[in-house]
Amino acid sequence: MALTVLSPLGVLFALLIKRDDGGPVLFIQERVGKGLRRFGCIKFRTMTVGAESLGNKFIVTKNDTRVTPVGARLRSWTLDEIPQLVNVLKGEMSIVGPRPWVAEQARHCAPENHRRFDFKPGMAGWAWIHGRNKLPWDERVRLDLWYVDHWTLGLDMRILAKAVSLLLRRDGVDFSESEALKKAGSSEQGA
Repeated sequence: MALTVLSPLGVLFALLIKRDDGGPVLFIQERVGKGLRRFGCIKFRTMTVGAESLGNKFIVTKNDTRVTPVGARLRSWTLDEIPQLVNVLKGEMSIVGPRPWVAEQARHCAPENHRRFDFKPGMAGWAWIHGRNKLPWDERVRLDLWYVDHWTLGLDMRILAKAVSLLLRRDGVDFSESEALKKAGSSEQGA
């Protein structure tokens, strides 16, 4: 139902992205889901074509010059993630769950933390509503594990309500992934 309701917006965003630089509208990145299975996570493309092979690779920083003007606006409202509803429809993701990691992040995940992969990744999650990109990496992992250990349908409803509130306020939307991801490699490898 959400895909149907949001499809006019999707068409508008597709036209804006195409007009911005003529490149593809969608960006599909391999992510790691439930049971460590890989899938193509679909997003509206917000960066220049080939950005994943330039600069910080998959790490996006606050003033990253690879982010397009339209992409910056989509990211600021988290609208670039609307196509992930297709991943939900395909059964690769759910609306609520730990955020999907790229393979590099999953590779550095300590074995005792692998239970975060017992759930489908979500568009919004417990760590996501508690600080999103502002949280240090270790704290995101801890919150993901808390969610896995305490999951209920009521908890998912709380997360969903909080996520909508955060999106409307644009709270925690920034590009401060870089420091958190650098810490992920060092802390998880040492565990």
